[in-house]
Amino acid sequence: MKRLPRISGAEWLVMQVLWSSRGLTAEEVVGALKGKAAWNSRTIRTLISRLLQKKVLKYEKEGRKYRYWPAVSQEQCVKQERRSFVDRVYGGTVTPMLAAFIEDAQLSHEDVDELKRMLDGKETV
Repeated sequence: MKRLPRISGAEWLVMQVLWSSRGLTAEEVVGALKGKAAWNSRTIRTLISRLLQKKVLKYEKEGRKYRYWPAVSQEQCVKQERRSFVDRVYGGTVTPMLAAFIEDAQLSHEDVDELKRMLDGKETV
């Protein structure tokens, strides 16, 4: 997978709206974010512009408006964010990250069993 540009937290909210839709105008994105973020229309349009520059959005002109779609999947972005987090915080090593999450989590017996099954499955790969 080619490396995607970093998406800020604010840009992530805009992407979530677009991932859950079939293409929206800037006005529709503004409406979808109303109540979720205290941003004005200009701020949201700026975020859309940044996402276009990063090439994670694509657009189509419809008369005087533009309709926007994600150019990358949510799965691709989540995978990259996960990898970036592990690299930045844990020096690229997964084991200390997993150990910290397990130590901090309230795990049920079912959760522990599921984690064991997942790890057993990785041993065979």
